[in-house]
Amino acid sequence: MQEDFLDYVWKSQCFDKKDLATCKGEALTIFSGGTHNGHAGPDFLNGHIAINKVIWHGHIELHVNASDWYVHNHQDDRAYDNVMLHVVWHYDKDILHQDGTIMPTLSLRDRVAPQLQQRYQRLVQNKATIPCAKHLPQVPDFVRTSMLDKALFQRLTHKHSLVNRLLADNKGSWEETAYQLLAHNFGFKVNSDPFLDLARSLPLKVIIKHADNLQQVEALLFGQAGLLGIAPEEKDDYLEGLKKEYKYLAHKYQLKTDSIHESQWKFFRLRPANFPTIRLAQFCQLLHQSSNVFSLLTDTPIKALYENLAVTQSAYWQEHYQFGTESKTKIGGLGRESVGHILINAVVPLLVAYGKAKDEQGCVERAVAILEDLPAEDNVILRHWEEVGIKVKSAFDSQALIELFNNFCSPKKCLSCNIGASILREERSKVQ
Repeated sequence: MQEDFLDYVWKSQCFDKKDLATCKGEALTIFSGGTHNGHAGPDFLNGHIAINKVIWHGHIELHVNASDWYVHNHQDDRAYDNVMLHVVWHYDKDILHQDGTIMPTLSLRDRVAPQLQQRYQRLVQNKATIPCAKHLPQVPDFVRTSMLDKALFQRLTHKHSLVNRLLADNKGSWEETAYQLLAHNFGFKVNSDPFLDLARSLPLKVIIKHADNLQQVEALLFGQAGLLGIAPEEKDDYLEGLKKEYKYLAHKYQLKTDSIHESQWKFFRLRPANFPTIRLAQFCQLLHQSSNVFSLLTDTPIKALYENLAVTQSAYWQEHYQFGTESKTKIGGLGRESVGHILINAVVPLLVAYGKAKDEQGCVERAVAILEDLPAEDNVILRHWEEVGIKVKSAFDSQALIELFNNFCSPKKCLSCNIGASILREERSKVQ
């Protein structure tokens, strides 16, 4: 038995209420089970019950075992002082209020239909990649759609939490935050951390002063990244030029030149086109073309934004994938899939965070429009969904399905999912 099943039973009130009584035999009437609390404190707030015909308003706490109250140290937390009813599966211990009186407890163990418990167990113990796969065809479309919406906005909330952390570190500067977020995503997971460290160590205001000179932008970023220290076998005029520029600029702006080491950058198992040197050169080109990063990401029409992000790096980096190491083939600019990654993981979270912070619904709508306009990603998670008949039409769908898989299906949180709850409701209707 898991607490999420107990939570579902209480929330839906799907248990036998005939001759309802507490574990001490007190007559119990439930007028309202309360409002589910997704934050710290009791599980359900502002419930309305009667015990021996005395009306009570207060909070309700749920546990599998009554003794879990003490395991979780609720007796030491004043947030639980107003709990008027303890709902449990197994009543194994009396729980005392702060004044020493016994807390009214309701055990649901013998009041829930066995068929409902069995359906739940089959769901959570199912070894299939997607536990409810065989039931999906019977789930109404509106239920699936509502769950995808819920999953998407949960994912957007998770993603914009990084934006909020950066914003706090940058003392409310949206421009600096947009620049750092963009840098983080030019790292494409493998090198996202050193890219973010780089942006934090090199203020955007310094880059803006030299944005009209691509060589100086490259000198600042490659130098600050710790990537100018190599000694190629043959003389490399481009590298020497960057070293000279960086030495002057680092001194001028009193930059901390040892904050990032070359060893932090990962090249192993990457295609040359994905090397951090290439991504860094593309980032330099973008800053050279559009140093007003926040305005670029939030105000530019979607089609134009896509074109602005699809940058091609400078001539040297079209022919080299490392300093002094030529490529056998020409290295192209930022491809469609890479631009999509940046739109999904940088632009969309930034718009959502800004929209919520400034109460501008238009920004959130713009974020959703970008996802609806972008093609879906192609990865193993989405292939699992396609195998069970779920069509993935856009990045809106794919982002929702990735969130659903990672945070509901994999951890078997079926009862927190509208789809899983719908399947249990179907079973509930059969047994009533």
